Amino acid sequence: MFLSYAAEDAAWARMLAEHLAGYGLSLFFDQWSIEPGDVVVHKVDAALLTAAHGIAVISPASARSPRAMEEYAALATASARRGLRFIPVLLERAAPPAFAANRVWRDFSGVSGREFDEKVAELAAVVAGRPIPAGSPGPGDNLAAAQTAAPKPVTAPERPAFVVCYAPADAEYGRLLAGQLRAAGLRVWSVGDLRPGDAHFWTIRQQLRYALAVIVVMSPESQDSDDITRMILEGQVHARPFVPVLLHGEVNYHLAATWHVDVRHGGLLDDAELGVLRTIGKDVAAGRPVRLPHPRPAGAGSPAPPVVRVSASAALELLRAHLAEDEYEHADLLTTRLVMEEADRLTQGWLSERHATAVPLELLAGIDAVWAGHCHGRQGFGRQLALVPAAGRRGPRFADLSAALGWRATPEDPVPRLYGDFVRQAGPGRRSGFFPTLRDPHQHNHPDWYDRWSATVLAVHARLREGKAAPWRS
Repeated sequence: MFLSYAAEDAAWARMLAEHLAGYGLSLFFDQWSIEPGDVVVHKVDAALLTAAHGIAVISPASARSPRAMEEYAALATASARRGLRFIPVLLERAAPPAFAANRVWRDFSGVSGREFDEKVAELAAVVAGRPIPAGSPGPGDNLAAAQTAAPKPVTAPERPAFVVCYAPADAEYGRLLAGQLRAAGLRVWSVGDLRPGDAHFWTIRQQLRYALAVIVVMSPESQDSDDITRMILEGQVHARPFVPVLLHGEVNYHLAATWHVDVRHGGLLDDAELGVLRTIGKDVAAGRPVRLPHPRPAGAGSPAPPVVRVSASAALELLRAHLAEDEYEHADLLTTRLVMEEADRLTQGWLSERHATAVPLELLAGIDAVWAGHCHGRQGFGRQLALVPAAGRRGPRFADLSAALGWRATPEDPVPRLYGDFVRQAGPGRRSGFFPTLRDPHQHNHPDWYDRWSATVLAVHARLREGKAAPWRS
């Protein structure tokens, strides 16, 4: 390990080096690693080239020291080029330089005694590849290092637009489609409109949250793209209208219940389809419910294109990935899709008790295990069954069930129509038992959205009670 510091910090750096060496680490520290007769530059260069880890002491003095800044630059370069673990250590409330701010640092400002020993023990364990000792600093420094600024609130763009989403493989078609929409007088935005200096994740979220509609170019490449999936889910969370465009392949798993434009012939949109977009734009601008054509029923005219099938095991892995990033809403929407797919009701978006009998109990147990495992038992179907009061052979009324799970304040209160407003009721603490909700945002403009949702929840809970008697969790 290479230890870099400014001359003014030499006494403190020596104390750190001595403590680290006490853990048996191989440490390059110039005060004892450079001997009389050594060529200092050559010795330092060799140490920098061979070090697997580097600690840079960042302080007001190091910012004034040309040598310290040169070593800092060398460590930063080695980290980027060959994977050296670069650990910034802060003194005197110094702000880390730009590259150091991209690494998890440890702040030793004003630290002494037991706290100093604990922080050094953690550093030594990281360098040696050993488990982190109990009582290590952890969350405080981690949060400050990872969240260097308060999150920037997502505000409305100056001019909301139709957001065109496409995978890199479909970029040429996406560019032509965006050009056609602009030529038709529609406001359009896509990732191709990102400008140098834009905060790209924030800008994409901003455009999706306030989109007039989200136009998704569907293809096998976009189906397999995590970025496109996240853009779809983000738009669904905020109840944006969707106009999928099927370029080739099958209908996207997340958009099966939505009317789509079929351009597998390779063309762009026709006048009627452009008219649908103009109507959507006017409805959204006026705050009216969006009127989309109904998905064509199977067998009407030419056969409808098939919907992508995702295996239960693959869907559960996606569910784990969303929850690992605390994307509860994305995981909730995926759970609904998974249940609907197993009942062969993706294009309808809701279930009756008859349909729910087709959902394997093993799948419900798998979904519950993923939610419960991530949330320490606070979410999932099992937690919901524990919270919902028993109410005879037919189970609880939906109003009572939804009040018990926090979906409404009392059985008499209304439930928000829009999914985004609804899930905010889970609160920052994610109210216990709130998820999965089995709500499909595509239904919110349908006049029977509440009846469809309540039928789905009651059907799945009836299936869960049936499995509980089996029992359904092993």
